[in-house]
This record gives sequence, C-alpha cells and structure tokens, in this order.
Amino acid sequence: MADLKTRLKEVLISSLELEDITPADIKDDAPIFGKGLGLDSIDALELGIAIKEKFGVSFAVANAETRKHFASINALAAYIEANAPKDHL
Repeated sequence: MADLKTRLKEVLISSLELEDITPADIKDDAPIFGKGLGLDSIDALELGIAIKEKFGVSFAVANAETRKHFASINALAAYIEANAPKDHL
C-alpha cells in the first residue's frame, strides 16, 4: 500500500498543480483539506476526477461518506484499494 500512497500523492500534486510540495511533504494521516494542505471543494472535485482517471474509481455525490474518504491519504488509499479494478493498482 505504500506504493499506492506515493502514487496517490503524486496524482494530488500534479492534478492540483501544487508547487513546492513533494510526496514526502504530505503526511499519510494528515488532513488533506482545511488545516492540512488548505485545499477546498473545487480542489476536491479536481482530485476526484484525477483519481477516477488514474485508478478507475469514482465517488458518490459529496456527502459525509465521501468526505470521510477524502480525509487523508490513508483514507483515500484504503478506498482506492477496496474499490479500484485490479488492473489500475
């Protein structure tokens, strides 16, 4: 799963064009939104699209369950690992 987390961080950085941030700068258990990386709802939409393209998973309409999946890299990786087609991992 460590490789998945690194790839996920790379997708996050490239899709949101985060300058001066490396995968090593993003803690696996730190919040991605709000106090974490300071991302907002537009960033969440863009990240969701990038994750769908890269890993073949999609998310339901924004609700509490979806927000839970976007809580951290750990949460996103767990969701992707459980829901992605095996040829996308």
